[in-house]
Amino acid sequence: MNIPKKLYIISGERSGDLHASNLVRSLLSLDSNLLIRGMGGSYSKDAGVELAVNYAEVALMGFLEVVLGFRKVLKYLKLVKNDILAYKPDAIILVDYGGFNMKIAAFAKENNIPVHYYIPPKVWAWNQKRALKLKATTDQIYSILPFEPVFFEKYDMNVHYVGNPLLDELSKFKPHEFFFQKNELSYQPIIALLPGSRAQEINGMLDRMIKLVKEFPNAQFLIAGVGDLGKEIYQRGVDAGIRVIYDQTYDLLSHAIAAVVTSGTATLETALFRVPQVVVYRTSSISYAIAKNLIRVPYISLVNLIADREVVKELIQNDFSIPNLKAELQQILGNQVYRGHMLQGYDLIKEQIGEGSASETAAGLILKSIDKK
Repeated sequence: MNIPKKLYIISGERSGDLHASNLVRSLLSLDSNLLIRGMGGSYSKDAGVELAVNYAEVALMGFLEVVLGFRKVLKYLKLVKNDILAYKPDAIILVDYGGFNMKIAAFAKENNIPVHYYIPPKVWAWNQKRALKLKATTDQIYSILPFEPVFFEKYDMNVHYVGNPLLDELSKFKPHEFFFQKNELSYQPIIALLPGSRAQEINGMLDRMIKLVKEFPNAQFLIAGVGDLGKEIYQRGVDAGIRVIYDQTYDLLSHAIAAVVTSGTATLETALFRVPQVVVYRTSSISYAIAKNLIRVPYISLVNLIADREVVKELIQNDFSIPNLKAELQQILGNQVYRGHMLQGYDLIKEQIGEGSASETAAGLILKSIDKK
């Protein structure tokens, strides 16, 4: 009798949940008998994961916020660890979410459970010696950023670069034929506001973004909203006369002439849609002070990190101001040479990240490794 393999997968925020769900679909397409349980969100659940924990219950961001919420993290760490022991998986798949998942990796190793890390922690950004901990606690690592394998080689680690899963998402996307009519929009040029996918991010970014509206009366500003977060969090934007377009970010980007984007995965998505952007970020003063002393890379946006130069302007902390935002948007909208240089940078990034099929490649490698056991 062929006993089904059991996998335990963990993601901890929206983009990780999306990538986890695509990985799960690829795994099940290769072996439909797999049993998959874990921690994630609606994407993972829809893909076939039996959720033990919904990540929304535990998601935190920022150094200070994590410290203040440490008891909450410990509670869910314990819950997940106990669930893993009860489930007895053949392997654990970790997706991004470094602070939480590195603790799970160490726990799994102590219990002789193979660990596969898809989208490893950004150890190259700060406290680079964490790479040694990754080496000690993981069996296989699957990278989605082209510069990571070279970094990990310094620690004698063989990391698989599988391509970037955003390319897979983009290949599936088909623009809505009646986007303007569906959302009752005018035909003024669109400037997209992407304030983030977590409540803490949106609360920190949206106020400044919406103050731009009066500075550009000939454009329509639209907020990329996340339906799961509820409408209340975007109310300030609605009160300022800005329409919120829920769960249609790719459609929004496919029609935008410019974007203001909170640093994160969305910066790369915006670049792949070839929308000129300004990247912004702001956190608590304590979190920023800590991060500034720890960060070991010159940029925070994926766009600039992959290109290894400034392709897009980053307005961080005190630089994230209305005058700076206005000046940068004016450059993007009014200076064709400046705009053209940014688009050329985007093309270079597309070349560097290569082809799609990250999920299928990673799934094949994971199952091949498990079958050897």
